[in-house]
Amino acid sequence: MEKPLINRVANSGLNVFNLEDHYPTLPFTSFDLKPYLFKELILKEKDFRASLKEIDWSIYKNSIVLIFNSNDAIIPVWAFMLVSTYLNDFATEIFQGTQEEYLKLHYSMVIQKIDAESFNDQRVIIKGCSNKPVPAFAYTAITYRLKPFAKSIMYGEPCSTVPIYKKPRVVTSRLVSE
Repeated sequence: MEKPLINRVANSGLNVFNLEDHYPTLPFTSFDLKPYLFKELILKEKDFRASLKEIDWSIYKNSIVLIFNSNDAIIPVWAFMLVSTYLNDFATEIFQGTQEEYLKLHYSMVIQKIDAESFNDQRVIIKGCSNKPVPAFAYTAITYRLKPFAKSIMYGEPCSTVPIYKKPRVVTSRLVSE
C-alpha cells in the first residue's frame, strides 16, 4: 500500500516570499527621443514639437512607458515633460529612464507597503529563482524590511535554502533564592 504524498513545505511553517509575484503586470513600451532629434544629437524645439504631433500615441495605451534617450545628446528636462503630456491620455504609467531603473523604484515602493509585522516570528524564505528580471536590489531591500520581525530569513527554494539571518535566542536567567 502506497503512502499518501505529504507536502512537507506547506506543513513546515515556512513562509515563502516570492518577489516575482510583485512584478508589474502591464507591458513595458519604450519611447526613445533619439529619432526625434536633428541628426540624432540636437533638439530643435520647433521640429521636435511638430514631430510629436504626428505620432499615433494610442500605441502606448495600457502600458508602462519608459521615456529615454539612447545616445549621448544632452536633452533638456522639458522635452521629457512634453512627451509625457502626449502619453498621459494613453499610458497607464510613465517613467523617465530604463526598465531597470523603473523596476528599482517599483520594488522599493512595493517593499515599503508590505506589512512586515505580519512576518513576526516567521521563518521566511525569499524565493530565489525567477522567470522575470527582479533586480538584485529588491532582495536586499526585502531582507532589510523583514529582519526586525522574522525569526529567520533564508534565500532559495524550500528544498534548498541558504541561511541569511537567524534571530538570536533570548536567554533569561533564573534566580535561585535560598
